[in-house]
Amino acid sequence: MYTSLKNLLLTALAPIIWGSTYIITSEVLPDNMPLTAAAARALPAGILLLALFGKLPSGGWWTRLMLLGVLNIGGFFYFLFLTAYLLPGGIAALVMSCQPLIVMALGTQLLGTTYDRNQLLATVIGMVGITLLLIHSTIELNTLGVLAGLTGTSVMALGVVLTKKWGRPDGMVNSPHFHRHPKALQ
Repeated sequence: MYTSLKNLLLTALAPIIWGSTYIITSEVLPDNMPLTAAAARALPAGILLLALFGKLPSGGWWTRLMLLGVLNIGGFFYFLFLTAYLLPGGIAALVMSCQPLIVMALGTQLLGTTYDRNQLLATVIGMVGITLLLIHSTIELNTLGVLAGLTGTSVMALGVVLTKKWGRPDGMVNSPHFHRHPKALQ
């Protein structure tokens, strides 16, 4: 029972922390500085990971890592913060909630992956749930904010699919600091 409750609480932390991005952006950060906000969010984590792992890839991985860095971190965070500046948090979350659909579409094209009805249904139910929270909202949509959100979620979706396609550089998975459950590596 304790383990189940602990796992439930740990799982709940991710959306709480993620949701705080919108409130912190709109209430704490200086106005209209998405690039600065993105750098402040990504740079400390990048430095920490480099310090922890201390291993740099070699060869052709540099090009891949630069592309993945732009897609999964730099570009995504820029568009995330731009969206947070231009749209209320709930609307931004709704726009960003379409990412699983984009990942499924890109995965089908780039990886040849197939998805079943349950995966598609779960994604649509999640989007409908967020929509229901906003159904009585009288907020005007900012077109640039919606486009920024769709671009950010699409950029990260492509990064997710390419990460799955390319895997990790040799030696990165076996780092003494990187432990995963054996089934997670299959």
